[in-house]
Amino acid sequence: LKVVPSNVDLAGAEIELVSREHREKVLCNVLNGVNEEYEFVVIDCPPSLGLLTLNALAVSQSVLIPMQCEYYALQGLSHLLKTLKRVRKSINPDLRVEGILLTMYDSRTLLAGQVESQVKKYFGEFLMKTIIPRNIRLSEAPSHGKPIVLYASHSKGSDSYVELAQEVIQRTRSETAKQEKQSIEGVA
Repeated sequence: LKVVPSNVDLAGAEIELVSREHREKVLCNVLNGVNEEYEFVVIDCPPSLGLLTLNALAVSQSVLIPMQCEYYALQGLSHLLKTLKRVRKSINPDLRVEGILLTMYDSRTLLAGQVESQVKKYFGEFLMKTIIPRNIRLSEAPSHGKPIVLYASHSKGSDSYVELAQEVIQRTRSETAKQEKQSIEGVA
């Protein structure tokens, strides 16, 4: 496991990319040199759809969409899915939606249940089984400079992220098996 955190300099990268030729493929060129070394590369993107996020989408096989359980997040989800469609059409035809992850879920509020219901209704096939709850320990972890699994390993938030990792691995294995089966059937 290798973790490469960003730093303040990354903020200037977006500005530098604007004038570069093939600016949406810079990360592709970097990761192509190391893609055989890793089974998974996870890229945590900002919520904006700038050049940094576009680079991540250009190189990715799949995208996991975290979505806060709030009303405006539903509108944002629709816009993001349209953007992903454009990315598939113009830059990365193999990009797929790994899933939609509900976050900051507070079961005590009516809104969280309504958002979950709407996502199930319109995007059910993509909805992850794992839900990340609103949790004090999750909120505290970044201020201590630690991921939740190190800061509060037995918290509900930590357990949810471990469950998410297991779900993503299982989905990835299922997708790989499906592709291998199709490949074999294509030859036979």
